Amino acid sequence: MDIATLTTFFMWCTIFNVGLLSFWSIIFIFAPDFVFKKHSKWFPMSRETYNVASYSFLGIFKIFLIIFNIVPYLALLMIGSASQ
Repeated sequence: MDIATLTTFFMWCTIFNVGLLSFWSIIFIFAPDFVFKKHSKWFPMSRETYNVASYSFLGIFKIFLIIFNIVPYLALLMIGSASQ
């Protein structure tokens, strides 16, 4: 695998994951009651527990997105531009 292929791979991973994070955040902001009602049918929990879990997962997902998608993509961009 060459640097250009890896750069393209991480670019698309970043785009998809930012889209997923954005969608998840929008749903959590604009339809929290709907999502809570659906989840509380599957997993009995209080609203406070649901809010803590949702915020925690959003934060963890954002950290993983930065560490495993954005940082490698930026590093590959720097390596690719330095080798040209």
